[in-house]
Amino acid sequence: MDEIVESLKEIGLNSYEAKVYLALLKKYPATGYEVGKLANIPQSRAYDTLKALEAAHIVTVSNSKPAAYTPIKPKELTRRYKRKITSTLDFLEKKLPNVKDDYTEPILNISGTHSIQSKIIEIIKSATKEIFIEVWSQDFKYFETYLFEAYNRGLDIKIVGYDNFSCNFGTVFCHAGGREIEYALGGKMIFLAADNSEGVFGKTRTNKGDDSHILWTRNEDIVFLIKEFIVHDMYLIDIEEQFPEQLKYFYGKGMKKLKDKVLGGSGFYKVH
Repeated sequence: MDEIVESLKEIGLNSYEAKVYLALLKKYPATGYEVGKLANIPQSRAYDTLKALEAAHIVTVSNSKPAAYTPIKPKELTRRYKRKITSTLDFLEKKLPNVKDDYTEPILNISGTHSIQSKIIEIIKSATKEIFIEVWSQDFKYFETYLFEAYNRGLDIKIVGYDNFSCNFGTVFCHAGGREIEYALGGKMIFLAADNSEGVFGKTRTNKGDDSHILWTRNEDIVFLIKEFIVHDMYLIDIEEQFPEQLKYFYGKGMKKLKDKVLGGSGFYKVH
């Protein structure tokens, strides 16, 4: 019985109201005196509580003397509160996002190999539509099983893989020059965009030991940029594979002319 009282309190009744309602379910119609005895509460509180329940339309009162009280049926009570709670939740769901119009999803730092792997696996497991990921082969082995499960759930899986990358599911683009890029950037990078709503980017492994860190966000504008980066890498990889001689003719070996045009004298990222 105590559990029922506590549950009734959770939907908005106070302790006395819950006890009085339960007492009336046991015996009705009942007078205020009888209710106090059945509910084992002070007589004065029984009358106050019955008035409150009457005002809330949870009990009805007769015109007889002494007045007798009858509770509404349990199904009506639960149906009424279910409607009330649903209506309240619908209202909050609609209004809460507008409380702070300029709210921006944060970008959070995640450090350490284990924490990074756990977050990426969590994102992959919760994705429902698509995953775009750019990853080194050494890191891919930690995520391969989860990506394969996502692929079997019907997700669109697109991968840019570095360093002798091998994968037999999804759409895969193998990026050349993984070792040179790793050296230039000081570590192995990862980029991940899931469902256009969640993403990460950063170094999963560095050349200075385990000071790996990534940035994680649900900021859709940042996720868009992450996905755009991956998509443009896919464009370039596919074009290089389809037209190697033409690109070499126009831009030189390793597309040096194009890199010089874009990056000028800077040597940074020229291996990309």
